[in-house]
Amino acid sequence: MEFTDFEHDERMIARERLPEDRDEKSLRPLTWADYSGQKQVTDNLKIFIEAAMRRGEALDHCLLYGPPGLGKTTLAGIIANEMGVNLRITTGPAIEKAGDLAALLTSLQEREVLFIDEIHRLNRSVEEVLYPAMEDFALDIMIGKGPAARSIRLDLPRFTLIGATTRAGMLSAPLRDRFGMVHRLELYKPEELKVILKRDADILNIGIDEDGLDCLARRSRGTPRIAIRLLKRLRDYAEVRGGGVIDRDIAEFGLEQLAIDEMGLDLTDRRIMSTIAEKFLGGPVGLETLAACTGEDAGTIEDVYEPFLMQCGFIAKTPRGRVLAPAGWKHLGLTCPKDLDKRLTGMGISMKGSSDPSQITIDEMIGKKEK
Repeated sequence: MEFTDFEHDERMIARERLPEDRDEKSLRPLTWADYSGQKQVTDNLKIFIEAAMRRGEALDHCLLYGPPGLGKTTLAGIIANEMGVNLRITTGPAIEKAGDLAALLTSLQEREVLFIDEIHRLNRSVEEVLYPAMEDFALDIMIGKGPAARSIRLDLPRFTLIGATTRAGMLSAPLRDRFGMVHRLELYKPEELKVILKRDADILNIGIDEDGLDCLARRSRGTPRIAIRLLKRLRDYAEVRGGGVIDRDIAEFGLEQLAIDEMGLDLTDRRIMSTIAEKFLGGPVGLETLAACTGEDAGTIEDVYEPFLMQCGFIAKTPRGRVLAPAGWKHLGLTCPKDLDKRLTGMGISMKGSSDPSQITIDEMIGKKEK
């Protein structure tokens, strides 16, 4: 498949929210009936919510973590709606001082839901004020300075804190332990994305058939935010180049124009893989060297591009650097070197005993910090 050689100002398949996602809020479901995917998480939440409602209590504090764009904010809205209470939304970086958090907490009503997005970015001093608020529903405030200073404790209404983070590992242990429920959101299956896309297409009055849904769902990297963004772009191709309906031909044409292949990879993803293959014979190659050769920031490669490529089994992170796995060679249409297995084995990675040699264990994919 040929792709147009151009770069976007913003990646169409970026999981982070972009300006064009401004109407995303209007598409968010408000009830379980409209929500699709994350079955294990939602099944548990339904039981916990019903039990709390029967007892007339606030729901226990809940931590939602996982990659961006999977619906953490949406789930918080549904929880508040099912509980019949208001949802207060803020972000970790927005709460700069302990006083900001105190103002938020004292304004809450009984059983209300406070949603803090990117909670791992809370200031340490703010986080310490949050501990007694979550555990004892009390707020400790210092009055005065010096020898005359004294602490008073204010009682808070029994509220529910929902924290969302893309980096659960950056949460401090004391904060993480105070959440009664911890749920990881997984990438969506194509069948689940098709349900979401069909619902959103009806809301946005976009014509799309079953083949178009299938093509779009399989190239959305398992992320509803990306699927919805691509749906709106393909609507433009359908109106200009088609009959106003997104069918398979329009979907494939539009995604090819956007340089998104059948696995959901874009030009930068493929450039990283091809650089490892062509300039370093499959690796290993260090992160800084790879960044210099591709013209991308090292942090961006590590945080934005690598995770999905590793989930697909296309690259492996080893103590000596990045290596292009057999599945990556196959995806690029290149012949895998005969000594690749030997090279990987020499670096402590074994691919034997697996039905698919591209499937490397989680510990091996994460690897140690490269030298």
